[in-house]
Amino acid sequence: MEKSVGLVLCRETPDGPLFLLLHYLGGHWDFAKGHVKKGESEKETAARELCEETGITDCSIRDGFRGRIRYSFKRKRKTVAKEVVYYIARTETDSVNLSDEHQGCEWLSAAAARERLTFGNSRRVLEDALAVIEGG
Repeated sequence: MEKSVGLVLCRETPDGPLFLLLHYLGGHWDFAKGHVKKGESEKETAARELCEETGITDCSIRDGFRGRIRYSFKRKRKTVAKEVVYYIARTETDSVNLSDEHQGCEWLSAAAARERLTFGNSRRVLEDALAVIEGG
């Protein structure tokens, strides 16, 4: 099973939290995430992938949340099982320097992010993260 780790990244604004979504070259919108390298912890992977994909280095990963989704997809006619683990993180950085893996990004309110996310399992991760964020 392949494993990736990502972040539900938010930054506080006077109008409430905004969440960073990336527009992948495949056309879908999702959170920043990537494959675990040998010897890395999940949180190290998440921070590294965020930096590689967005240029954001000042994220603070919150304790008390570890969302997980599983799905499968086809790659070269073979079915690949994948697990993605998500953490919540905050940043004060609003500018994004996208990698060539993406064609765009947006900082969105929770409601707008819910609408923009392509996959239902990512919307579920957002809902679970919001419950933690709003709960304190």
